[in-house]
Amino acid sequence: MSTNHAELTRFFDLLLTLTRRDIRVRYKQSVMGVLWAVLMPALVVGAGALVRVGAAQLSGTPVGMNDIESIIVRAVAWALFIGAIRFATNSLVGNANLVTKIAFPKEVFPLSAVLSSLFDFAVAAAVALVALPFLGWRPTFEALWALPLVLVLLAFTTGLSLVLSSANLFFRDVKYVVEILLTYAIFFTPVLYEARVLGKWAYIVMFNPVAPVLEGLAAVVVDHRAPDWMWVGYSAAVSVLLLVFGYWLFKQLEGRFAESI
Repeated sequence: MSTNHAELTRFFDLLLTLTRRDIRVRYKQSVMGVLWAVLMPALVVGAGALVRVGAAQLSGTPVGMNDIESIIVRAVAWALFIGAIRFATNSLVGNANLVTKIAFPKEVFPLSAVLSSLFDFAVAAAVALVALPFLGWRPTFEALWALPLVLVLLAFTTGLSLVLSSANLFFRDVKYVVEILLTYAIFFTPVLYEARVLGKWAYIVMFNPVAPVLEGLAAVVVDHRAPDWMWVGYSAAVSVLLLVFGYWLFKQLEGRFAESI
């Protein structure tokens, strides 16, 4: 028991060390510092606002503050997802020297990428919480459901990160495919729009496990109502299965990492 506890302690110490390193490296030579964490959500919000204004001009429906609030909430969560996937995919290849020379659980690399992106998320979320009241938003008890929704997103993101980081080690073009997919994924995920605008085709978008989380966050934070628990349950089930499968696959391939670097 004491041996297992010591191993677990060393694992978490290493994980936290790598996470702190990733955060320092990311912001050390940055002019804006941690405000870079706000840049991606801000760009998404700007794009979403333009889309909403354009749609409003065509339909004659005015853009409300709730629309902007919804985009902000969705953009912050979306930035967490794409940031973590981008950094995690290249985490093993980017730490080739450590992967080949030191014996320790290699999953600390994609996990530290997810945790450092979670730090970015915390910064962006804090800025959003300061900005939202100026748009007329007020917190309610429904907003507390945001925490389990973010945990579902983290589970899905971590599982996918484990799969993609190990795949990129064996097939180096995986990171380029991921970049392309992430660039266009925003159009197939309800970030700039609500799924309901697609009418009877909304369910197609909702099969993307990230979509129910974004829809749920907008519901509990902005609309002050419960999310669609059926879709949230679907997303949670897929996320847990992916997390289990991703970890299993990662450990199956771990023994071949050194020879494939």
